[in-house]
Amino acid sequence: MNHHYQALDNRPLFTPFFLTMVAIAALGVVFLSIRFVSGIGSVTNLNGGYAWGIWVVYDIVVGTALGCGGYALAVTVYLFNKGKYHPLIRPALATSLLGYGFAAFGAFVDMGRYWNAYNMFLPWQVNPHSVMLEVGLCVATYMLVLVIEFSPTVLEWLRKQTGWQIQADAWRSRLDKALFFFIALGILLPTMHQSSLGSFLIAMGWKVHPLWQTLHIQPLLAVLSAFTMGFAIVIFEGSLLTTGFKRHPETHLFSGLGRIIMGLIAAFLVIRFAYLAVAGKLGALFAFDLGSLMFWIETALFAYPLVVLASPRARENGKQLLYAAVSMILAGSLYRFDAFLVTFNPGTGYSYFPALPEVIVTVSMIAAEIALFLFIVKTFPVLPREDHAAA
Repeated sequence: MNHHYQALDNRPLFTPFFLTMVAIAALGVVFLSIRFVSGIGSVTNLNGGYAWGIWVVYDIVVGTALGCGGYALAVTVYLFNKGKYHPLIRPALATSLLGYGFAAFGAFVDMGRYWNAYNMFLPWQVNPHSVMLEVGLCVATYMLVLVIEFSPTVLEWLRKQTGWQIQADAWRSRLDKALFFFIALGILLPTMHQSSLGSFLIAMGWKVHPLWQTLHIQPLLAVLSAFTMGFAIVIFEGSLLTTGFKRHPETHLFSGLGRIIMGLIAAFLVIRFAYLAVAGKLGALFAFDLGSLMFWIETALFAYPLVVLASPRARENGKQLLYAAVSMILAGSLYRFDAFLVTFNPGTGYSYFPALPEVIVTVSMIAAEIALFLFIVKTFPVLPREDHAAA
């Protein structure tokens, strides 16, 4: 049995905050029921120009990037052999599992003919030239990989249950022999579908604003932003757990991740501005329109953690790390929202603003993720064991 992790099973689950999250999630179920009974048009403002709205952009485009904590740490720990970050793996995997699970659910909800979703897995039914097919298959496969990677945590929990010790040990022994293969897949698959989301922007051509249409480097920018968001969400959730449950801070680990984030942000900004210069698009930065405004807001949000984390003293400050992580999450999310929705131009005569039910369903999904994460950390041995938590 692995003694390096613990469940917060001594903490009550049904707190006022948890019940509030459940109530918000239940409100979303009401509108989802209307969607499946009366059709997607009854609860959304989607139209012929905007085939997707905030459900797709948040759940899939942004949500999968926010779920890249497990991916980012897997690359760091297993590919670059930085074993000191291993204690952060399980919380990151839990976040990734929830992020990708709700991304898949969001895609299902947004499908007009959701009853045909299984066709994606039938070779004779698919369009092999579709970028979204690759994204869909990779996300579905990666979800399976995440379940397998998280299964040792569940087996440890089962081992503690009466009568399950022998079965859990047997399954864990089998799993350990094959886990390296699934770890490798867990690195490959997110790289593929995150870069494909970037390729999707290439395929949309002129509909994408010039400041976000970076053509052949689009997949690279998508992967870099996913990495930064993945590392940032690890720091964000770790900081909130430390505060909320009065645990011993893991600043020494988050500080190292801060240095990695600095390099990723610097690479992202240099590549992005270099492309705009080479492509002759720098003038669009000063067009004083919605696109240029959103671009500079993004850039400011990207630059803030770069400046803050450049200071070794700030990287050792838990509050500064949290602020930098929040800025990075907002920057990466806004980058994707801007490209896919805010500055997206399907042509004359089309406009889109999310209907109230769309917003409520999106907020309810976030609430459901939070509630499920709290359930997981209070039930399964997910968090690093610490013997000096504050009282």
